[in-house]
Amino acid sequence: MDTFKNFASKLYSVNDDTFNDIALEVFRFQAINNPVYAAFIRHLGVAPAAVGHWQDVPFLPISFFKTHFLQTGQWTPEVTFTSSGTTGASTSRHGVEQLAFYHQHAQRCFEFFFGPLTDYHFLALLPSYLERQGSSLIAMMDYFIKNSQSDYSAYYLHQTDKLLADVAKLRNSPKKTILWGVSFALLDLAEKHDVDLSHCLVFETGGMKGRRKEITRAALHQTLYERLHAQPVYSEYGMTELLSQAYTTGKYTFECPPWMRITGREVTDPLRKGLLEETAGINVVDLANYQTISFLETEDLGKVYGSGVFEVLGRMDNSDIRGCNLMVE
Repeated sequence: MDTFKNFASKLYSVNDDTFNDIALEVFRFQAINNPVYAAFIRHLGVAPAAVGHWQDVPFLPISFFKTHFLQTGQWTPEVTFTSSGTTGASTSRHGVEQLAFYHQHAQRCFEFFFGPLTDYHFLALLPSYLERQGSSLIAMMDYFIKNSQSDYSAYYLHQTDKLLADVAKLRNSPKKTILWGVSFALLDLAEKHDVDLSHCLVFETGGMKGRRKEITRAALHQTLYERLHAQPVYSEYGMTELLSQAYTTGKYTFECPPWMRITGREVTDPLRKGLLEETAGINVVDLANYQTISFLETEDLGKVYGSGVFEVLGRMDNSDIRGCNLMVE
């Protein structure tokens, strides 16, 4: 892989047969052209040419996004996404050379599972994200709202009455209606209003943002089902440090688009990878991160299954609760 353009041309043609070869190509390119990752690999004593499978690639701890600006090759970011963090906590920074690439890529991730943006009205209930700068979720939702070609697609930050009125108006719309919300805002809606969202697709993006006590995803979905009559409730697995998103398709397990893979690692031995059907740390390969780092050791706990789907069960001890992907006890 000589240029980013060369790899970009391969990103959306990747499949089960080609994923390993392309992932190794990205790994070896990043091992040479990303100074932070190159030093990390040298410290581990890993020879890139000797790695023969993507699960054996060294995964960089995601906390490096808080302490370093991770960049493969020479380019200037058009936008830098930042994580929300907790009060006083350091935040992650993820540079993106072209915002248009992120927009179009997020669209591809969504449409891989749910079909064209133009099939939907996007009603966004995302306080806390709208109240800060640098949110990748807001960048994605801005694009979805604009490109849905719906007069109803919008943010409803302090407009609960309008949200409820528009939901009622859209009950018989030929387009499907998505209510996409941060968890605490969806729970507030469920507790304060008697509303029937049985005709809507409800997407929760996790995280109480310090507004409410964290609960399990199962408990959240059950409450939304009972109070809003939303069945099923969908979830997005995304974060500042990833350019791709995984989604549930009606269950609690997430599915990845073809350019993304998950593997489980032993919590006390991060070099032991490939764990299946047991609680493990989640490692992510996101080939869309080819200009930063594609191989990330996250701070999430979960289970990975043989079919490639995965659950998110919680956060590791001593890691800050943040982002848009997590319910913990």
